[in-house]
Amino acid sequence: MPDFDSKLAEMVDRHEIHQVLLRYARGLDRLDNELVRSCYWDDAIEDHGHFVGRPDDFIRWADGTTLMFEATQHAILNHVCDLQGDEAFCETYYHFSGVTAEGPNFMSTGRYVDHFRKRGGEWRIAGRVTVVEGTYDVPKAALAPHPDTAYTPEEPCQATRDRGDISYHRPPAPRRPAEG
Repeated sequence: MPDFDSKLAEMVDRHEIHQVLLRYARGLDRLDNELVRSCYWDDAIEDHGHFVGRPDDFIRWADGTTLMFEATQHAILNHVCDLQGDEAFCETYYHFSGVTAEGPNFMSTGRYVDHFRKRGGEWRIAGRVTVVEGTYDVPKAALAPHPDTAYTPEEPCQATRDRGDISYHRPPAPRRPAEG
């Protein structure tokens, strides 16, 4: 039976790997290339459907793809991780949504099948194969919310695709409620 220290070390490793995946998704959605780049080792290979190459080339390619949309969301879902010392082999389900001005919106579902390496105490992606399992055009009408709950471009807190987004603020500053 593993001792407490080895269990704790495994939990920390799993957490740090998961944080890399979350940084990757956030970086893509906020167009924060530095954040995305921090997820990969220099010698990593990204096999992403129409693209196969090194991290810097992938980021340039992803920018071109992402900028076709007004907004994007990369959701990180089910995640399994086989730790083997300073290497890990992971499968992570994703859901991608891209919002367009005129429609239809776009969705993609699939998995990231990753090889992580820990170097100098830091986990990063050493190799990735993105498995696309579905792509969908979503008509605008299918997403229309009820008029009483619809968010509009005039909403006070708008998402931005840069470090000006509220998610980068420390602490985030909510509006004050109207006084009585």
